[in-house]
Amino acid sequence: MAKLKVFNRLESEVRGYIRSFPVLFEQAKGSLLYDSGSEAYIDFFSGAGTLNYGHNNKLLKEKLIDYLKEDGVVHGLDMATQAKKDFLETFENVILKPRGMEYTFQFTGPTGTNAVEAALKIARQVTGRENIISFTHGFHGVSMGSLSVTANQKFRSAAGATLGNTTFMPYDGYLGPDVDTISYLEKVLTDPSSGVDKPAAVIVETIQGEGGVNVATHRWLEDLQAVCRRHEILFIVDDIQVGCGRTGTFFSFEKMDIQPDIITLSKSLSAFGLPMSMVLMKPELDVWSPGAHSGTFRGNNLAFVTATTALQHYWQDEKFSAEIEEKAEIIRDCLENICQSYPNAGLSVRGRGLIQGLVTTEHHELAGKIAQQCFENGLIIETSGANDEVLKLLPALTIETELLQKGMAIIEKSVAETLAEEVAKA
Repeated sequence: MAKLKVFNRLESEVRGYIRSFPVLFEQAKGSLLYDSGSEAYIDFFSGAGTLNYGHNNKLLKEKLIDYLKEDGVVHGLDMATQAKKDFLETFENVILKPRGMEYTFQFTGPTGTNAVEAALKIARQVTGRENIISFTHGFHGVSMGSLSVTANQKFRSAAGATLGNTTFMPYDGYLGPDVDTISYLEKVLTDPSSGVDKPAAVIVETIQGEGGVNVATHRWLEDLQAVCRRHEILFIVDDIQVGCGRTGTFFSFEKMDIQPDIITLSKSLSAFGLPMSMVLMKPELDVWSPGAHSGTFRGNNLAFVTATTALQHYWQDEKFSAEIEEKAEIIRDCLENICQSYPNAGLSVRGRGLIQGLVTTEHHELAGKIAQQCFENGLIIETSGANDEVLKLLPALTIETELLQKGMAIIEKSVAETLAEEVAKA
């Protein structure tokens, strides 16, 4: 495509999503992206979970424009600004206090991996230990510290250096539905000859997005926290992709009996696609000395403005959560219907809230083919999993029901077309 020549000529080979969606995008509104020819695409990708409130959300955009018109502080390092003050107070009053939570805030560099790096560093400082427990198929970022606790070989092999100080344990269901992997973790932590150094922390995603929409049960996560408490290990929940409402509640673990020591947030925290990352830690863990963990872009004032507005508008009551659950049911019903319609295709469904996946376990390459067909039919969607075997649905939480149903119809059509093509090739 002529319009993409400059990207091929000047941009590094590391570019990824442009290969899956090879058009020149010019505009975006709500859950629609428009290319340079004004063709519309329904967005079930949402910036990999960064745009929970859609593209150019009118409410958030107006507040941002007003702030800029008033010459509000754009860059302030970690100085006190009105925008930060408003965010801190709003997050505490709207999110933390109603949930009985008390945390200290740390604003890190602008991306999720920066939050994970800070969380690992503080855990090691507090405990004086180096080892971290992470899990099979886990993804926590691609900077060196975060990469050491990321399981995916594609990312790990790009490091160019040895990645250490991490022990990987089997995630919930990794060894099959009848194997209690928490019992295994407990055993190796209790046995002084297991070869596993006592860790500073355990880091876990309640739902592994990049790992293939693997959902941990409430009991498994509660048992994991209990093990951490018994062995004086810090419990870190990485809520970067599945937090900020993606599962129906603001935090992904709210319906469970757990209180993480540390929580990492990013992606949709800013609510507008602006870079923003944050670590929430129990106050007694805040042993940082001033400036010990720094960064030029720690705390984005424009992101504070949009984040505050989103919290005030969407999270003051249970209405928004109820709407998310209703949309989740639409997705689940449609995906289950697809599986039942093609019983010989080896399809299954997993997920929670508005992160759900159509799993193609018997034919791994099928998910990628369906995703490509979806794109040709006007829907942007990605795959995930160790073998890219999962068609991962991440629509905006604010997507209109009619547009959601239209997107699901495209998936259903694309599955039918892909399977028919596979049969024709056989």
